Amino acid sequence: MYNITNAVEDEENENNYKKILVLSCGTGGGHNTAAKAIQEELLERNVKTDFKEYLEIINPKLKENINNLYIKTTKGNGKLFKRVYRLGEIYEKTKLKSPVYYFNSLNKNKLYDYIQDNDYNYVITTHLFAAQALTAIKKEHDIRFMQVATDYVSIPFWEETNPDYFVIPSKELESDFVKKGISKQKLLALGIPVKKQFRKQYDKKEMKKQLKLDINRKYILILNGSMGFGSVEKLTKKLLKNIKDVTFIISCGNNKKLLDSLNTKYKNDKRIIALPFTNELGKYMAISDVILSKPGGLTSTEIVSMRKPLIHIMPIPGCENYNANFFAQRQMSLKCDNIDEVIDNTKKLLNNPNLQNEITENQKKYISEDTCEKIAEIVLNELDKGIV
Repeated sequence: MYNITNAVEDEENENNYKKILVLSCGTGGGHNTAAKAIQEELLERNVKTDFKEYLEIINPKLKENINNLYIKTTKGNGKLFKRVYRLGEIYEKTKLKSPVYYFNSLNKNKLYDYIQDNDYNYVITTHLFAAQALTAIKKEHDIRFMQVATDYVSIPFWEETNPDYFVIPSKELESDFVKKGISKQKLLALGIPVKKQFRKQYDKKEMKKQLKLDINRKYILILNGSMGFGSVEKLTKKLLKNIKDVTFIISCGNNKKLLDSLNTKYKNDKRIIALPFTNELGKYMAISDVILSKPGGLTSTEIVSMRKPLIHIMPIPGCENYNANFFAQRQMSLKCDNIDEVIDNTKKLLNNPNLQNEITENQKKYISEDTCEKIAEIVLNELDKGIV
């Protein structure tokens, strides 16, 4: 008799020959998180899928140095990052291969050997660096790969890559990518992949009970990026002064200094909850009445996947500005460039259910919930056809 156990075994046997590598870089948490969301979906389909940071393969010490350098450029108001990003946009217009491409092309042999030694038959990447190295490999070897953009703009040097498929966040961005010289035939407007915890329905009261929060209290969640950057303490002080009868949950990410400082300053103030790094951020989003967030592409997509009233706060100049503009122009969020605007918009949104509803309805219109599933289906279909 054929039963569920037989069906599972058949699926596992069918996937035995499939082994996928998902590559990323730790320059900002979004790339890694998107990569792990894809891995999560493939593993649920019984497909052997490994996540790896590209620079970990090339040189672990170099990985640490580059990730730390990125963090330094985004400190404060991100002026240094703005300069670097602007230089990239200017250099892009020369149509010359970038120094970034040449650096990554030097790593092609080490990356190719890693892929061959581990018997991967398909590669997916959420980061430019790995995509450039894979492009260099493709000039010499038969390799197929998919790349995934995690910002709502074509960042400098994507046009130097040659994937088989390029997943972009929205159909409305297609012309931006084509204008940069990327083939329209490669583009798949599927969205940005997010983990399942941000795509499920939560019972708000039940989540408040689980998190030991007051079920009758209003909560505002403040997300400041995976490293907890920005003028959080200054913003917190003004929010407390201007908005009453609300508890602010401040996600500190990996920033222990910020966490300790908030816990020290507000240890007797029940309106402040300083949240250390957590893998259950989806639950805190679920119980929030309004979310204030830096406009990272991945974090913004996680929030709107949960259909939450969103305020984008003080974008770092560069791709964050493009992200914030994309959402604000489609009325999926309110964009703020300074603390006074954050205060005004938070008051307005918190007390206006019609505006909250308008924002969440627009989020449903523009942001896909099944990006991971579609990516998995395309890649597995390629493997099943025996193309790779």
